[in-house]
Amino acid sequence: MIQARNVVKTFDGFCALKGTTLHVKKGCVYGLVGPNGAGKTTLIRHLTGVYKQDAGEVYIDGEPIWENPAMKQKIAYIPDDVFYFQGASTEDMCKFYRGIYKNFDIELFHRLEEYFPKIDRKKKLRSLSKGMQKQVAFWLSIACKPEILILDEPVDGLDPVMRKQVWSILMKEVADRNVTVLVSSHNLRELEDVCDHVGIMSEGSIILERSLADMQENTIKIQMAFEGEVPDLSDIQDILHMSHSGRVYTIIARGNQAGITAKIEAKKPLFYDLLSLTLEEIFIYELGGADYEVKDICL
Repeated sequence: MIQARNVVKTFDGFCALKGTTLHVKKGCVYGLVGPNGAGKTTLIRHLTGVYKQDAGEVYIDGEPIWENPAMKQKIAYIPDDVFYFQGASTEDMCKFYRGIYKNFDIELFHRLEEYFPKIDRKKKLRSLSKGMQKQVAFWLSIACKPEILILDEPVDGLDPVMRKQVWSILMKEVADRNVTVLVSSHNLRELEDVCDHVGIMSEGSIILERSLADMQENTIKIQMAFEGEVPDLSDIQDILHMSHSGRVYTIIARGNQAGITAKIEAKKPLFYDLLSLTLEEIFIYELGGADYEVKDICL
């Protein structure tokens, strides 16, 4: 559904995207995560046709997105900082969206009003808080009935109740209409609840792209203790992190769970335990070598 292949973008000599490749399947909820400055927003602006790449290809449903109005009809985009016309109200923006999106559903727009009870449709948007402006962006975008929703920090500024409300509406769109969602957010705990695929971005490139289930199955956290000195663990490949507190050692390793546990058992530990990793922990340890000096912040 969404494809970026070897995308390169440079601004005034700074390379923001370095051959970035991304794949988002139809009907999936894809979480794009990465540290500040990784290039997430730049990539999103290519996927929505705002920027033209210096090299590489960007396709939506098999067609280039750049200067392709027909493909842009399929996309609703909510940026981190939403933009409205000076002096416009929610009703004014509704009329504007109806003129752009041929599938805009005015009946759906009115039905959705009950989910945003604090929004006065006739009030100027510039007088609303950032969170309320973001609510209006969701309201309008969903009424467009897009095939693709692209969201950059979508719930930033929303209170916890409204965050839950918005995610509920989005997940209903995915379930009912098979909408494809790409969402970039620093709130990894929320993404873990809604995403089925994740791409980790660092320094202008996607360094890891998998289903969330596969990522969690193939990144393992093990705590163990040994009698006497800890044996050599060098035969366990792809150890992302190792630490110890007293006689209890903790390792984070990438690989096959059965193979790693077999090697641990062969070293005859007093005990060992497999622990689940959150998306936040996977993110930190995957980027630990390149972007962070990771200490025992997840243990």
